[in-house]
Amino acid sequence: MLDAERLTILTESAKYDVSCSSSGSKRVNTKGGLGNSSVGGICHSFTPDGRCISLLKILMSNECLYDCEYCPNRRSADVRRARVTPDEICNLTINFYMRNYIEGLFLSSAVFDTPNRTMELLCETVVKLRKVYNFNGYIHLKGIPHADDEIIMRAAKYVDRMSFNVELPSEKSLKLLAPQKTKESLLLPMKKLSTAQIYDKENKVRKGKVIPAGQTTQMIIGASPESDGQILRLTEALYRKMGLKRVYYSSYVPVVESPKLPTVGAGLLREHRLYQADWLIRFYGFDVREICDEGDNLPLDFDPKCAWAMRNMHLFPVEINTAPLEVLLRVPGIGAKSAYRIMQARKYGALDFDNLAKMRIILKRAKHFITCKGKFYGLESGNAVKAALLLDGIRENEEQLSMFSSPSVALSALTGEI
Repeated sequence: MLDAERLTILTESAKYDVSCSSSGSKRVNTKGGLGNSSVGGICHSFTPDGRCISLLKILMSNECLYDCEYCPNRRSADVRRARVTPDEICNLTINFYMRNYIEGLFLSSAVFDTPNRTMELLCETVVKLRKVYNFNGYIHLKGIPHADDEIIMRAAKYVDRMSFNVELPSEKSLKLLAPQKTKESLLLPMKKLSTAQIYDKENKVRKGKVIPAGQTTQMIIGASPESDGQILRLTEALYRKMGLKRVYYSSYVPVVESPKLPTVGAGLLREHRLYQADWLIRFYGFDVREICDEGDNLPLDFDPKCAWAMRNMHLFPVEINTAPLEVLLRVPGIGAKSAYRIMQARKYGALDFDNLAKMRIILKRAKHFITCKGKFYGLESGNAVKAALLLDGIRENEEQLSMFSSPSVALSALTGEI
């Protein structure tokens, strides 16, 4: 039986991994089974409609062979250690699910004994959940670097999502801060999982597909000296070459002491700007070279889309009633959903600024870059636009997000639209 002390240790140890999100899986329940990952999704954050979704997030063990400088569970860390068995995790998951505490499982582990032994026990856990306990809810499994491909691929057929965390954005930083890990040990299993996904899709495999909800990864920001431009180039490559669903960014916080680590954290604003730039790459048709030069960091005063627009004022204003979708997506204040609404609405008649306001377009930002029926209400000087957007950004940063925040602020925080 899993006692409260071990549960506390292993759930606390798991909180530093942010690479979990809503499931994206269509695994449905079967007769006599428990759980359903196709309803609602499972995550630790908010869905676009505002629902908060929960899952059990736990390590199998925080006893680690590795001594990564940034990791609170590293071998040399003076922390309480604990380990649980596959059956204990299975029983806990089922009991929590039946009590409606959770909707799924995020399972990870430090590397104990050997990478293969750790991965074998993780695999045994998910197989038992599916085969013995008839659990059909969402499972996200953290892969173990250096484990054999055969074990990884077996586990991938029983879980909805897997993640191999890149952690640090360059081989040089891995050698300095996590010498037991290599770029190859992290990227090679990701590539093989991606290849298996493509095979399943091309051959229309329905039963026993590998990771139907895809892969994610995590990068620690600020523990090593890489610029935002370098980080985003790696991000773009992971999306386009590995087919990842999400890249998560975790702002470095100095919770452990090491002469190789900075004494000051990277800050949440830098993390936020990276998420906004990530959104532009995935949903807005931006190339990373348009967003940030390789050696530079993203500006903190403006979101990446505003920064791009101000560098390209010669492209604006655009007429809201005739601009193609790919142009609308580049207008500050018009999110992806709003751009599609505009495309649909203007089929039935010309739009004016009142129509845009009803669509919740952020007009105090967008008005400097658009015309409606030929009318322009923005500022013409680039410096004046910059000052207005800067003031707008300061006001938004000062507003604390709550139940009573303005709809546009709340929507941006929940969906990433900019």
